[in-house]
Amino acid sequence: MMRWLIALVGCAVLSASGPARTISPAYTSWTTSWGSAQMPAEGDNALPAGFDRDITLRQVVRLSAGGSRVRVRLSNRFGTQPLAIAAGHLALAAQPGTSRVGSGAGLTFAGRGDAVIPAGAELYSDPVRLDVTGGSDLAISLYLPDKPVSQTGHPGSRATSFLTTGNHVADPELRDARTVIHWYAIADVEVTGDATDKAAGGTIVAIGDSITDGYGVKPERNTRWPDILAARLRATPTMRGIGVVNAGIGGNRVLLDGLGPNLLARFDRDVLSRTGVRWAIVLEGVNDLGVLTRDAPATPAQHAEIVAQITAGYRQMAARAHARGIALIGGTITPFGDNDYYHPTAVTEADRLAINAFIRTSGVFDHVVDFDALLRDPARPDRLAARYDSGDHLHPSEAGYRAMGEAVPLALFATKPGDPRPAIALTFDDIPSHGPLPPGETRLSVIHRITAALAAEKAPAFGFLNTGIGIAEPTAAAATAAWRTAGHPLGNHGWSHLSLDRVGATAFTADLIRNEPALATSRGDGRWFRYPFLDEGRDAATRDAVRATLAERGYRIAAVTMSFADYDWNAPYVACLARRDAAAITRLETAYLADARTAALSARDAAQARTDRDVPQAVLMHVGAFGARMLPRVLAQYRRLGFRFVSLPDAESDPFYAAATDPRLPGPSPSLPYARLVGPPKGLCG
Repeated sequence: MMRWLIALVGCAVLSASGPARTISPAYTSWTTSWGSAQMPAEGDNALPAGFDRDITLRQVVRLSAGGSRVRVRLSNRFGTQPLAIAAGHLALAAQPGTSRVGSGAGLTFAGRGDAVIPAGAELYSDPVRLDVTGGSDLAISLYLPDKPVSQTGHPGSRATSFLTTGNHVADPELRDARTVIHWYAIADVEVTGDATDKAAGGTIVAIGDSITDGYGVKPERNTRWPDILAARLRATPTMRGIGVVNAGIGGNRVLLDGLGPNLLARFDRDVLSRTGVRWAIVLEGVNDLGVLTRDAPATPAQHAEIVAQITAGYRQMAARAHARGIALIGGTITPFGDNDYYHPTAVTEADRLAINAFIRTSGVFDHVVDFDALLRDPARPDRLAARYDSGDHLHPSEAGYRAMGEAVPLALFATKPGDPRPAIALTFDDIPSHGPLPPGETRLSVIHRITAALAAEKAPAFGFLNTGIGIAEPTAAAATAAWRTAGHPLGNHGWSHLSLDRVGATAFTADLIRNEPALATSRGDGRWFRYPFLDEGRDAATRDAVRATLAERGYRIAAVTMSFADYDWNAPYVACLARRDAAAITRLETAYLADARTAALSARDAAQARTDRDVPQAVLMHVGAFGARMLPRVLAQYRRLGFRFVSLPDAESDPFYAAATDPRLPGPSPSLPYARLVGPPKGLCG
């Protein structure tokens, strides 16, 4: 959508004290402190009868972040004729729910006291010097000489607006004003501060339907879940400069227009085009599912299609957000069983569960907030818990909205920009013993060489222990102890590296449990499990049985997304070393680095193709002698390729790994395909 942008540099504005001042062009960093989703104001939502011209509108909005300069964005997005603004004024509201205001400042537009907004356009006011704080209520007064025929606004204001006749924008109070619970023509309030004192910030847009818009919240309560989130941010000193915009529309759908434009149609306007947006939280889809079967049953094909289209829509939004450097946070769709309006069926619930599984596990979203798990009744998970149910079995109660706002992790909005480089978590299997050893090497010396290389790169790593493998070797116990001494965590790889398909769930889990005593000193890291052979089994029932045991025992699964089969290289290396064939060893080294590079780049390409973003990679390596020899060069190569090193828990905090970190979810654990590898040169030193 095209915006009519008013020139800011050199514009005269009226300050609270009266004289005109010029805002320096240095103040260009704006945060959206309040905003709403614009839609046609029709029917009962339109300006009331009796106000056909000569109208003063005073509308009160609660700011989420503060500043010393303020500007307002006005909208005629759905107007079919130009909208005239004859005068405007900003002031702090004396008390929510009343028209009383304190001292304020007049609005100007390109230095003029009036403006005309073309049909379909929007317009910024000039910046105004006005000290406002997060949590304060700002009164925006506009004088309209003529009532617009086609109006733009937001019906779900949850705040009282005031109308009277005549130009009274600067009056301390609008006596005998008529009240409405709607907003008109106001789209955003943006704030900024002095360059020396402005807190780091950015804007979060919460975009969704009536659950985000706050259906059921009384005027002036400010208890919608985005309001609760904004209050928490204000109470956190390092985050009080972050703005929160509520872009919810009651009845909105992802795919089709209804009450307001569909989510895909308005995503650019309501998220990407807003000033300072760094994060967006998407919570929408319940109306798509409900409307599908509201009036008549749907066919199985229609049910499958709506799930496919909604999840495809999520992918589209993620691609658009990531192209602008905006993190997209997915909110799972909350239960609505027993709702009388939509009367959902078991098939509708299956659709909801399928979409939520996509949100949690696809990796499309940068983070996930599981509103479904938060609000559902544990005994009847297709329904809202009674304490969170407003009574219609769809919309949360005020307690439910509060729980939602409190459930969003503030860590998602750390003001320090994240490292944009792709990440790798280094993992090492088969501690203490893997592969043959060349003369002069021991299991302990291999571990020492690996931990020294990791320390030189300041790279975290995670090891996995097979206590029953190599237990009789002289330095096996010392090698395991050396790994721990180096400060690296140690997880469970099973006692004897069994194959699930070969031995079945009972023997497999017994072997896993047998390995636990050796991990008792692993500071809780022993509750990470790596499947031997990276194989969770071909039989779904067997796999589900093992995953259930892992969940019961508090395990997380160490997934693998990158492997270059380093275990295949150790035996040829030992053979070439025995022959003292330096040329052959050089060929091995060159080919080994080439396969490591191919695996890294293809895994990154696969992640971007699947999720439209970088996913932190978990690379599989082993504690063999050749791997220890090559590790410094492999790590240096990863650095040159642009990767950074992170811990396994950090990597698997990404939503891509949800099915690994929560074995209660359907398996198998996530992985990524990588290109075919060359492997060790055939017949070398054979």
